[in-house]
Amino acid sequence: MSWAERWELIVRWAPMLWDGTLVTLQLVGIAVLVGLFFAIPLGLGRASRHWYIRAVPYSYIFFFRGTPLLLQLFLVYYGLSQFEVVRDSVLWPYLREPYWCALITMTLHTAAYIAEILRGAIQAVPPGEVEAARALGMSKRQALQHIILPRAIRIGLPAYGNEVILMLKASAVVYTVTLLDIMGVVRTLNARTYQYEMFFLIAGLIYLVITLLFTQLFKLVERWLKVDASRNR
Repeated sequence: MSWAERWELIVRWAPMLWDGTLVTLQLVGIAVLVGLFFAIPLGLGRASRHWYIRAVPYSYIFFFRGTPLLLQLFLVYYGLSQFEVVRDSVLWPYLREPYWCALITMTLHTAAYIAEILRGAIQAVPPGEVEAARALGMSKRQALQHIILPRAIRIGLPAYGNEVILMLKASAVVYTVTLLDIMGVVRTLNARTYQYEMFFLIAGLIYLVITLLFTQLFKLVERWLKVDASRNR
C-alpha cells in the first residue's frame, strides 16, 4: 500500500479515531476526579493511628492494588450480571452497559492508588506544622482542613499526576468489554483494513500526545500551587 493510500485511510477513519479518543478522555477524566473524591476518606482512614479505622480502607486498597484492572473489569461487567438481585435492581440499565462498567471499575481502581498517595502525603506533612496549628488553638478538624490537607495536596500532586497517566495507559483494557475507546477503535479498524502496524502506531501517538498534555497540565498546577503558597507566607 502506498503512502497516499495510507493517508487516505487515516483521513477516512479520523472521525472514528477522534470519537475513540474522546471516550478514553471521558473515562480517565471522570475516573480520576471521582476517584479522588472517594480516596480522601480512604486516605484519611489509612493514616489513622487506630487499627480498627485503618482496617476497612486497608482491605479495600489491598484488593484493588493487588488484582489486575482487567480482572476487576471482568468481575463488574460479567460477574454482576450473574446475580438476579442485580438484574432486578434499578442499577441494571447502567450495569449492563460497558461504558458504565468500565467507568465504575476504573474509578474504584484508581481510588485505591490515590488513597495510598494521599496517605503518604499526609504522613509526610512536617509534624512541626501540625503542632503549630494546634498551638494556635485550631481543632483537629481545622488543622486538617487548613494545614494538613493543603500541604498534603502539594506534596502528593506529582504522584497524583503520575497516577493519572498510568490510568490513561491502563484504560486500554476497556476494549475487551466491547467499548470503542482508542484501542477499541483501532482493533475495529485493523479488522476492516488489515493495516495493523499503521493503526497501532497511530494509537501510540495519540496516547503519547495525551500524556504530554497531562504532564504539562500538572506542571502548570504545581507552579500555581507554589506561587500561591509563597503568597500566603
